[in-house]
Amino acid sequence: MNEKRRRPPRPEPVQEVEGQLEGRNALTEALKSGRTIDKVFIAAGDTDRGLQRLAAQAKEAGAVVVPVDRRKLDAMSVTHSHQGVICLAAAHEYATVDDILAEAESRGEQPLIVICDELTDPHNLGAILRSAECAGAHGVIIPKRRSVGLTAVVAKASAGAVEYMKVARVTNITATIEELKKRGVWVYGTAAEGSIPMYQADLKGSAAIVIGNEGDGMSALVRKSCDVMVNIPMKGRISSLNASAAASILLYEAVRQRIG
Repeated sequence: MNEKRRRPPRPEPVQEVEGQLEGRNALTEALKSGRTIDKVFIAAGDTDRGLQRLAAQAKEAGAVVVPVDRRKLDAMSVTHSHQGVICLAAAHEYATVDDILAEAESRGEQPLIVICDELTDPHNLGAILRSAECAGAHGVIIPKRRSVGLTAVVAKASAGAVEYMKVARVTNITATIEELKKRGVWVYGTAAEGSIPMYQADLKGSAAIVIGNEGDGMSALVRKSCDVMVNIPMKGRISSLNASAAASILLYEAVRQRIG
């Protein structure tokens, strides 16, 4: 009797690795920021001058450069867009809330902070970091549990902003909000049913903007901790925005108020 053919086992999903950076822009910004790069895997046989120049810069900065088959890079990649280069950087050093407030003080500015309440989509967090950096925010706060950290996908989605934006990872978001309030920071939650339109929020002073989870929004405890709940006026037929889009809109309302 013929034995049934066994199906090959499914490949294990690639796990995201904190400190793994993918793509040329991610490596370029890491080198520019002075971040320590331990190892660079580069596509063997690739004659692209830009890639070769980047590898040379990494080697000059002290990284070990290893040519590997492109299929190896494909297997390592979590972004599926490695552009012929993956590097392992020293583990990203998280900032503290004090570091974020000190950054604002050093610039002579009122703090502008984004608080992410249990975001799980790395693309959302990466996009928020990018918008926060472009808007001149002083830091982003994320929780240690039930939230994506600074992974390779986050780094790539941030387009290099992860190298410049201070990110604090805290045990308890609610306790952190209460601490910020004691230090003079007004905390603005975002929700469709917010009591005032975002244009009426005073974002010129010390402000923290809370962005909720992609599916359920802010948790009840975090919502209760906010000083004010604001809404983004919606004129279309869809009544909600992507978390990173909402963050960008509120950040640039703060920019408008601060330069206006």
